[in-house]
Amino acid sequence: MGSRQDWNEKKILVIEPKAEIRNILLKSLGAKGFYIIAAENGLIGVQRAQQELPDLIVSEISISKLDGYSVLTTLRQNFVTAIIPLIFVTSKVNRGDIRKAMELGADDYLTKPCTGDELLRAIAACLHKRNILQYWYAKQSQALPEPPLSEHHQQCQVCAELPLDKSHQQCQTCAELIPTDTREPTKHEFIFPSNPLLSEVFNFIEANYHRQITLCDVAVAVGYSSTYLTNLVRRQTGQTVQNWIIERRMAAIRTLLLETDETVEEIATKVGYHSVAHFFRQFRQHHHTSPQAWRREQLIRGEATAKELLLISKDR
Repeated sequence: MGSRQDWNEKKILVIEPKAEIRNILLKSLGAKGFYIIAAENGLIGVQRAQQELPDLIVSEISISKLDGYSVLTTLRQNFVTAIIPLIFVTSKVNRGDIRKAMELGADDYLTKPCTGDELLRAIAACLHKRNILQYWYAKQSQALPEPPLSEHHQQCQVCAELPLDKSHQQCQTCAELIPTDTREPTKHEFIFPSNPLLSEVFNFIEANYHRQITLCDVAVAVGYSSTYLTNLVRRQTGQTVQNWIIERRMAAIRTLLLETDETVEEIATKVGYHSVAHFFRQFRQHHHTSPQAWRREQLIRGEATAKELLLISKDR
């Protein structure tokens, strides 16, 4: 499951109240080459996470000072620790507990007792997802080589022993996260960030921004709860779902103001605003001026640029 050299570079924080279980986890994960740090309660766990910035956290839910849910919520609210993957390994087996953990943004959930192989596979999948996301974020700003593939299968070296997706012959994590080169370009690629985890969310917003859609509509469309979707989008982009709906509407508004003679009221209705006052308020918040003033300013700038180009061409 990945080379020992891969694991030597990874730091894992284990938050577990029972010393016996904590020591078992420390020894088993340490034997695989991970650098392990430990905490016996939630408060110390949060402090260690903020100080050490581990690559991944393994935590029980039933812990003192702060329970696992509070630990997760606290870490997700801090920009520095918000993207650290967290796996719950817990004695809580109720479906409601699992649902709550996932809605709060947990990356995986294992119930005790679990095998060492199950935990290692969960860790490998979480670390790999983080690596792939970091790769794609970096690729947006500069040219990077493709992630290295193993010699026999189209899968990355980090999770070389994870199950293959038979239809794509690549590891399941790569199949979920790495977009193929055969996809058709979509309009929103220049509006929304390129994020494989959120492509379905952005596709829905792109197709429906001109309607009166809400967070609940988007959540239902992609099959997530509103809470989980909010946490996911905020962690990945730093903005809310509603912010992205507004951003897409603002982009459409600017295009219509520049390329059509439609009135501001007509444009407001076309992009999904049933209240013109609400439209004016949001436009001013984003552009610090009214739609009419913005349109005039852009037209004046365009005319000035055209005159400059004309003068330059005459001089030549």
